[in-house]
Amino acid sequence: MTPQVLVVGGGMITVDQILPSLYHMQRQGVIGSIAVCAQHARTVQKLKDSSIFAMAFPGQSFDAYPNSGDSPQPDLYKEVIAKMARHNIVIAAVPDQLHFDVVMTALQHDQHVCCVKPLVLTARESVVIEAEARKRGLVVGVEYHKRLDDRSLMARQKYRQGLFGEFRLGTATLMEKWYYRESNFQNWCTTEHSDTFSYIGCHYVDLVHFITGLLPASVSVYGIKDKYPNGNEGYLWTDARVIWQNGACLNVQNSLSFPDSAPGTNTQGIVMHCSGNNAGGLIEHSDQYRGLQYSYVNPAQYAEPSPDYFQYVDLGGEGLQPVGYGYRSLEFILKKCIAVESAADRQAFLASLDAEGILATPANSRYNELVMEAGRLSILNNAREVVIEYGPTPGVRLRA
Repeated sequence: MTPQVLVVGGGMITVDQILPSLYHMQRQGVIGSIAVCAQHARTVQKLKDSSIFAMAFPGQSFDAYPNSGDSPQPDLYKEVIAKMARHNIVIAAVPDQLHFDVVMTALQHDQHVCCVKPLVLTARESVVIEAEARKRGLVVGVEYHKRLDDRSLMARQKYRQGLFGEFRLGTATLMEKWYYRESNFQNWCTTEHSDTFSYIGCHYVDLVHFITGLLPASVSVYGIKDKYPNGNEGYLWTDARVIWQNGACLNVQNSLSFPDSAPGTNTQGIVMHCSGNNAGGLIEHSDQYRGLQYSYVNPAQYAEPSPDYFQYVDLGGEGLQPVGYGYRSLEFILKKCIAVESAADRQAFLASLDAEGILATPANSRYNELVMEAGRLSILNNAREVVIEYGPTPGVRLRA
């Protein structure tokens, strides 16, 4: 099976990770035709005109929707999905608050789904998605790409072997560049829809569970409002406190504030202090510094590039090859979408994905939706603590 892949959304993540990953998989014969659907023709045309894509993937292209006109077409993706043959793949790469509609449209037309993180913003929506996907025997994978970083996989394996002891106290930071404020973020990552903890911090909340298996028990998020260049207001600085089921605490700080002149693309990392066997354990990942220090002459610039998330390299032959855990994450999810089509028992295959816990599915990563829901409730209530409740009807509530 070489499935058709439709990307809904033509923003930053599509440019930086999704489309080049798809082009490489297409070049390898893993997938067939590629289509990209956005609200505006100018968005998909910009992708078609990309010089890096022309250099890395000569002769390759995609079907563009819309391919002309100036008017926005926010519901065009529904028409495009409706025309697809069953059991292909839709990648949802739109603003967080639009994920549910795109994912459900794809599932209701019998398409597998890869969704950028977080899946949705409430546990209730994730339950609906899980039920629809399971009923139809479809894969839904949430693209938490830090899971496919070798550092994360190493820490997970060693933690679950008992080498670190038990997680007790941690700090995570991910500050994106200031120029994010000038992007499409200013149109959707606003106070009424999202915040930097929901969009960025979910990576490290997910990683703590991925490594330890622990579930978050309560959340409080303090947000500082700031204005985008277009005048819209957003919670562009956040400080979150996540308490886990064993009493451990993770502090997560996020913002769109890292100086544009700074050498890396962001600053990020996590420190986890653990205890066991009458000794202290430590997991520390400095994720923004990968051991490279470059100083260019044209133009004169100092840089600390990361070779790990996503890069293009020349391995001979025509074009360039994408490498890094950003590529591996997309490849991993899409190959699972393909593999289920040849499984003797689709439901057993889906259950195995849930149980393995490497691929984030609606069933095995619902704690993320609960944290998102709790974080939004907290930030809108002046950082009050919000309790997470599991069980048949998972939900959140303000602590009395």
